[in-house]
Amino acid sequence: SLSIRPLLAMERAPLLPLLLLAAVALAAVSGTEVAYNDRALVIDGERRIVISGSIHYPRSTPEMWPDLIRKAKEGGLDAIETYVFWNGHEPRRREYNFEGSYDIVRFFKEIQDAGMYAILRIGPYICGEWNYGGLPAWLREISGMQFRMHNHPFEREMETFTTLIVDKLKEAKMFAGQGGPIILSQIENEYGNIMGKLNNNESASEYIHWCAAMANKQNVGVPWIMCQQDDDVPSNVINTCNGFYCHDWFPKRADIPKIWTENWTGWFKAWDKPDFHRSAEDIAFSVAMFFQKRGSLQNYYMYHGGTNFGRTSGGPYITTSYDYDAPLDEYGNIRQPKYGHLKDLHNVLKSMEKILLHGDYKDTNMSSTNMTKYTLDNSSACFISNKFDDKEVNVTLDTGATHVVPAWSVSILPDCKTVAYNSAKIKTQTSVMVKRPEVETVRESLAWSWMPVNLQPFMTDEKGNFRKNELLEQIATSGDQSDYLWYRTSFEHKEEATYKLHVNTTGHELYAFVNGKLVGKQHSPNGGFVFQMETPVKLHSGKNYISLLSATIGLKNYGALFEMMPAGIVGGPVKLVDTVTNTTAYDLSNSSWSYKAGLAGEYRETHLDKADDRSQWSGGLNGTIPVHRPFTWYKATFEAPAGEEPVVADLLGLGKGVVWVNGNNLGRYWPSYVAADMGGCKQCDYRGTFKAEGDGLKCLTGCNEPSQRFYHVPRSFLKAGEPNTMVLFEEAGGDPTRVNLHTVAVGAACAEAAEVGDQVALACSHGRTISSVDV
Repeated sequence: SLSIRPLLAMERAPLLPLLLLAAVALAAVSGTEVAYNDRALVIDGERRIVISGSIHYPRSTPEMWPDLIRKAKEGGLDAIETYVFWNGHEPRRREYNFEGSYDIVRFFKEIQDAGMYAILRIGPYICGEWNYGGLPAWLREISGMQFRMHNHPFEREMETFTTLIVDKLKEAKMFAGQGGPIILSQIENEYGNIMGKLNNNESASEYIHWCAAMANKQNVGVPWIMCQQDDDVPSNVINTCNGFYCHDWFPKRADIPKIWTENWTGWFKAWDKPDFHRSAEDIAFSVAMFFQKRGSLQNYYMYHGGTNFGRTSGGPYITTSYDYDAPLDEYGNIRQPKYGHLKDLHNVLKSMEKILLHGDYKDTNMSSTNMTKYTLDNSSACFISNKFDDKEVNVTLDTGATHVVPAWSVSILPDCKTVAYNSAKIKTQTSVMVKRPEVETVRESLAWSWMPVNLQPFMTDEKGNFRKNELLEQIATSGDQSDYLWYRTSFEHKEEATYKLHVNTTGHELYAFVNGKLVGKQHSPNGGFVFQMETPVKLHSGKNYISLLSATIGLKNYGALFEMMPAGIVGGPVKLVDTVTNTTAYDLSNSSWSYKAGLAGEYRETHLDKADDRSQWSGGLNGTIPVHRPFTWYKATFEAPAGEEPVVADLLGLGKGVVWVNGNNLGRYWPSYVAADMGGCKQCDYRGTFKAEGDGLKCLTGCNEPSQRFYHVPRSFLKAGEPNTMVLFEEAGGDPTRVNLHTVAVGAACAEAAEVGDQVALACSHGRTISSVDV
C-alpha cells in the first residue's frame, strides 16, 4: 500500500512525496517484527497464515532461482524454506565456499526481491538425503569429537559455523528485523527422533538445551524452531512437526503455534527403488486437515527437489535426482495437477485467514468424520473431513444443508453454506511431461573420443600417502575427498599358485586387482553394506601385488550415531584361501598396507578437458572407441538444444560413473542398476494413508526399469552457438554411443469438468501453443 499512496498524494499535493519517501525509508530501516502466540506467527502485529515450500539452493543453479521462486509465489506460497549445507560451505576446515550455487546471500536476496518470506534451517545437521547429513567428514579428524552430543569439540565447531552463517546474513540485512525476508530460524534437526537411542540420555539432553541457548545467543531477532523435538523441549524454542500428516499433532506448550516444517510431497529415490508418487488429493487432504485443526504455518518438503549435483547425495545409495515428486519437478517445470490443486487450496485458506486465527472453534467428531466450525463476530467457516478410505459420507450442518463428502477428503465452506474446495475434486489440468530429442540425429552428432584411466600407479603398493599395518576405515582415512580409496599391499610367494581371494568389506563397492589385472568387482545390496568378495586369483613366483579399490556411493545421513557407520575394508579380513582345503593360507589383514585416496584423473582434473591433456585422447569423428570397458574416460562435443526448455542427458547404455558438462559435475550415474519390482507399482488410489516404507506402498512407477536414466543439464551449464563438452568417467563399463540429449516439456494436458458450471483451463509450457483440443 505504501507504494500506491505517493501516486495518490502527488495528484493532490506535490509536496507530500518527500515525506512519504522518508516514511518508506524509515519502515525499511525498522524492519519487520516477528512474534508468536498460541494461534499463529504474529508479523508486524498481525496473526498470519503462512504457506511455505522448501527449495534448496545447491540443488539448483543461481540462474534457476528467480524462476523457481516466482512459480512458488504464483502457486500461493508466502515463504521459501531451506537448509544450510555445512559440508558444502566448509568442505575443508576453515576453508569456505559461498560461490555459485552456494551463494546463500544471493539466494535470500532473490526471495526478498520476490516479496516473500524465508525460513532459515541452519541445523547444521540437516539429514535431507544429503551426504553425511550435511556434516563435514573432517570433523572425524578432531580429537574427542562426538557428533551431536554434549562435548566441547563438536559444540565448538557447530557454534563457529552457526555464527558464521548468522553473521553473513546479518551483514546482508537478511533477517526480518533488519528489513530482510527471514522470519524463522531452525537449530538442530529431528533430534527428538534419536535422543532415546544414543545410549546417553544425560548428554543428549545437555546438548539439545545447549543448542537452544547457543542459538538464542545469536540475537537474530526472529523465533527459533526445533522440528520433531516433542520431548525435552527447551523453553526458548518452538517445537514443530514433520511427516506426511500432522493434523493430530500439537506442540508441547500451550503458548506456541502449531507449525508443520515438513509436509512430504513425495519421497526420495534410491538406486534400487522405483519412483514414489504422492497424489495431489492426498497432500491437499493433509493440508486442509492441518488447518482445520488449528494449524497456522505449513511447509511443503519439497516444493522443488532439484538435483544432487557432484557427490552431494547421501544415503548411501540416494540417486542423483532429488525430484521428490514435488509441485515443481527436478528441472523446474510445473507439475500438474499437484501445483494447481494446491494453489486453489491456498487461495481458499488465505480468504479465511482472520476467522481461522482469531475465531472461536468447535469440533464435532463422528467416527471417522470430523466437522469444525469457526465463528468470529457474525461470520462462520466450516471444515468437514471424511477419513473413511472406502465410502463417502453425508453431513448435515446446523444450517440444515446436507453435504456429500467423498472418501478421504476435506470440504471447506468459508461461509458454512457453500463448498468452495474439496481436496478430492481436482479442477486444474493434468500435464503429461515428455522427453524428446531436439534433433532426431543428436545421438549421431556426438563424436566420442576415449582415454583409459591410468591405473598403473596404483597397481603396486608404492607411492601411497602413508602405510599402516592394519585395514583402516575409509571415511576417516580419505576425509571423504573422493569416492575412492586404494588399499595396496605386496608379499613374496615361492611359486605359481591359485588361491581364492576373500575380502570382507563394509562397502559400498569393491574392485580387486592382482598384479595389475582386474580379478573381481562387487557392490553391496542397499541396506546392509557389508559383503564378502571371493574371487579366484593366480599368483606368480616372487613379489605379488594386491590392490583393492573401495568406493562409497553417498554417506549415511540419518539415524542415531549414523556417523559411526563404517565404510571401506575396515578390519577386513583380507585373506588368500586354499582352494582345496578351503582354509586360510595367508591372512593379509595385518600386512603393511599403502593408502591413497582418489584416482589419477581426479588429481589431473581430466573432466576440465585441459589443453595439456587433449593429446591423450584417442578416437574421434571417424574413429572407433572401445565400449563396455571399465575405468575409461569418454568425451564428446555437442550443440546446445535450441529454446528454453530444460535439457537432460539420456545415459541409458552406460554402467556406473560420473558425468560432467563443460566442467560442471552433473552427479553420479548408474542406469545399469534396475529398480526393484515392488507391489506398489501395480496400484494407485489416493484414498488411504500414504507411506514410503513398510507394507501398503502404492503409486510407484519405474519398477524393473533403470533407477535413473535421465540427468539434468541446467541451461546455465550450456553455451549457445558454440561446442559444449561432455565428459564421462565410466567406472563399470558401458556404451557411450547410446548417450542422447533430450528436452523436457508438456506433451499433452487434460482436465475434467465434474459438475455443471465447472470451468477448465489448459496450457502448454515454455511458450508452446496448443495444437488441438479433444473433448
